[in-house]
Amino acid sequence: MKRTLLILSAVTLFLGACGGSSESTDTASSTATTAPTVSKPAMDPGELAIVKSDCIGCHNKDNKIIGPSYLEIAEKYPSTDENIALLASKIIKGGKGVWGEIPMTPHTKITEDEAKTMVKYILSLKK
Repeated sequence: MKRTLLILSAVTLFLGACGGSSESTDTASSTATTAPTVSKPAMDPGELAIVKSDCIGCHNKDNKIIGPSYLEIAEKYPSTDENIALLASKIIKGGKGVWGEIPMTPHTKITEDEAKTMVKYILSLKK
């Protein structure tokens, strides 16, 4: 029994010491360096602000979740300075009744400029 264990240990050490050839490592590293890089288009500042906030919990670009989709909002409100200010205010202060009985919670940590940037992006989605 001890002899079998000793032989298995020796074989394991031998195989572990081999570690494979350096050729496969070089191939992997050269493949990684020659692979083409795909760059994403820069994200709109308003979209980036939305992604960084908690908006995705209630809103989606295309589909209604709890609140309306961004496309529904864009269809309802023309992109005017008055609407941008109104919607930015609703983001910050919250609101209820325009899209149903479920209230939109206030987002007091979002600045007016950030909210306006978000609204401009949303309204730019109008088809």
